[in-house]
This record gives sequence, structure tokens and C-alpha cells, in this order.
Amino acid sequence: MAHEESLKVLKKDKRFAGLIKKHGAPVLNERGNPFQSLVRSIIYQQVTGKAAATILARFEALFAGPAKKSGVNKKFPTPEEVLAMPLQKMRDAGLSSQKSSYIKDLAEKFVDGTVQHKKFKKMTNEEVIVHVTAVKGIGVWTAHMFLMFTLGRLDVLPTGDLGIQKGFQVLYGLKKLPTHEQMEKLAKEWRPHASVASWYLWRVADEAKPQKKITKKKKLSK
Repeated sequence: MAHEESLKVLKKDKRFAGLIKKHGAPVLNERGNPFQSLVRSIIYQQVTGKAAATILARFEALFAGPAKKSGVNKKFPTPEEVLAMPLQKMRDAGLSSQKSSYIKDLAEKFVDGTVQHKKFKKMTNEEVIVHVTAVKGIGVWTAHMFLMFTLGRLDVLPTGDLGIQKGFQVLYGLKKLPTHEQMEKLAKEWRPHASVASWYLWRVADEAKPQKKITKKKKLSK
């Protein structure tokens, strides 16, 4: 994904110019496989990265068969293969009943055409969001991440993300976390390059120091 034009636009803003100089070019690599990406997103919900990685590896191993044992890398399971896998085996791999049902629903919608993944590249961001959020367990935030990191869309602003909100607050010197409307208004200056701007806003949020609570000292009685 090329970001030269995005960086050129953002550098015109002094706030972003300093961030670009400090952090260099953004890392927004496309993951490629839409089904794999969405399955991964479901598995990583509300668990630590380490735990999710373990569960994901166990999930993939369910479909490995002899090829894995012989050292040959097998591709990620297809929606059809996931549909054929018993729910209990998915739960045995560490997936909750809810996440197992979400992944089954995702596979079913890929197979029956509810999610028209082959047309994603031709769809607008809004159309992709409508398609992927039709799946149980996938909300707008996941859809935004999917647009940015799987489809490589350059103009995505995930205003529901706390890191983005915090980034705006710190970078623009706001007294409190901004609303969706405030962020959209501020973003007009560097549209349509919101994905790259978001990457830098996350860096700002990561570096923001937590505010220390000021405790009043009690006066000693005489």
C-alpha cells in the first residue's frame, strides 16, 4: 500500500509533520484473506493477545490433518471446511460457545452469499461495513479494522476507537475526549487520508502519559 500522497498531505499540518518525522512511515500492511482476517478478529475479542494466539493455533490445527504432521503448511480453513466442523470440536480447541457460533455464522454467510466477499474490492467503505456487520459478533469497530488492515482502504476513521479519541484529545489539546462529530470535523483537513492519520493518532495515544490524581493533604489537627 503506497502512502506517499497521504504523507504529503499530512505533513502540511504541523501536528502530523512532527509525528511523521518521529515515527517514520506507517505500517498498514494488508492481510489479504478476508475470511481468515474476520475469524481472527472474532477469536481475539475480549481476551489477551497471548491467549488468542494459542486458541487460533488450536483452531487451525483442527483442519491440519496429515499435512501438518509431515511439515507441509496448510492454508487457512475455508468457510466450507469450518461449516463442516462440529461445534464441540471448536469448543474443545478453546473457543467459547458464543465465539464458535459467531465463526459458524461467518462461514455460513460467506458460503450463502450474504457476505459477498468477492465484491469487496469494488464496494464502498459503507457497503463493506453493512456486509460484515451482518455477521453475529462483528461490529462497526471490527469492520473499520477490516477495511484498514485487510482491504487496505486509505480513508477510514474509526471514531469509536478509544485510542483514536485519545489521540485527537492529546494532539489537538482538547479538554476531554472528542465526540464523533468533532473528530469528523477535524479530519476534514486531511481527508481522504484518514487511515494513515489514524495510525499516527494511535502512536500519540500510546505515548500519552496517564494523568496523576491529585490528592489533597489532610490538615493535622493541633
